[in-house]
Amino acid sequence: MFAIPLAWLQLKRETIRLLVALAGIGFAVILMFIQLGFRDALFDSAVRLHQTFQGDIFLISPQSTALIAMRSFSQRRLYQALGYEGVETISPIYLDFALWKNPENRSTRAILVVGISPEDPVFDIPGVVQNLAQIRLPDVVLFDDASRAEFGPIPELFRSGQVVSTEVGRRKVTVGGLLTMGASFGADGNLVTSDLNFLRIFDRRSRGLIDIGLVKLKPGANREAILQAMRRDIQNQTEDVRILSKEELIAFEQNYWKSSTAIGFIFGLGTAIGFVVGTVIVYQILYTDVTDHLAEYATLKAMGYKSTYLLSVVFQEALILSFLGYIPGFFLSLGLYNMTRNATALPIAMTFERATLVFFLAVVMCVISGAIAVRKVQDADPADIF
Repeated sequence: MFAIPLAWLQLKRETIRLLVALAGIGFAVILMFIQLGFRDALFDSAVRLHQTFQGDIFLISPQSTALIAMRSFSQRRLYQALGYEGVETISPIYLDFALWKNPENRSTRAILVVGISPEDPVFDIPGVVQNLAQIRLPDVVLFDDASRAEFGPIPELFRSGQVVSTEVGRRKVTVGGLLTMGASFGADGNLVTSDLNFLRIFDRRSRGLIDIGLVKLKPGANREAILQAMRRDIQNQTEDVRILSKEELIAFEQNYWKSSTAIGFIFGLGTAIGFVVGTVIVYQILYTDVTDHLAEYATLKAMGYKSTYLLSVVFQEALILSFLGYIPGFFLSLGLYNMTRNATALPIAMTFERATLVFFLAVVMCVISGAIAVRKVQDADPADIF
């Protein structure tokens, strides 16, 4: 039945039409790739800091909604956690935004400042552990070399051996080292410093109020049992602190961006629009092709070919278009991902899961278009050609 590649012969007969169809499908594929890529980059970048925490249990304020909107709570709750058997260490973490002054053009931009104890390497971030001695010095900070370029050429200046000094929150600081974390949708850049330096920058903050309490357990300790005990004795009794596992802390952050902001919805809507646009384009191409060859379809019916064969030809055209349109869209998306990553410092990259999903959507998009256009084939009547 498929000895003659009728579907391919019909498509390539009109080269310009075929190229226009492939361009339209490729555009729809690129649009879906970009929207899904931005959505995943949003979720990945939002929890990048959380994933580097070297802890098992975390305390936050019940009023905190996300990393960009943390509320402080009393450090006494963290000290209470130290009393549980199986707890090895506790570490207070301070988070806040301050204005960073670009040392070259003196422009200002908000930057996330993280304060930690220099005695506790609470992060698994390249550059932090190696420079803990530096942040013990007064007014010394570690700068994220993956921050956006608007903060100034800090990594280049530092690596060239120059002393990099500027203002953060109207306080003069010196860059004592570099770390690598990366920007997110919530923070364009990051600084890490000691808790004392943090309180110097944010001089209105009280030392007894922290933003995250990190609890590290001893090897072999039963995390779930300790977690439940802390919730029973501290969270439920005081109601001024929320106790989470690391997985729950990550889910807490991601849920904010998924449900409490319009960003996740916007990217999902953009993906849907790309799907609809591609469906309409493929439908127009297939409908026009079927209309132009309606007499030929009627002739094939008169020769004894069944309607199922004619319908299969249209679906074959739809599948061929989906394959051929996906390939350029995929490779162009790789280039756009690379360009976006370099321009924004967001962790956007191609993944096998996303590539498979978009390919599936491209096939479904073309099959739906074929299912709509195939109705025209049913109008092919052998009597019309006599």
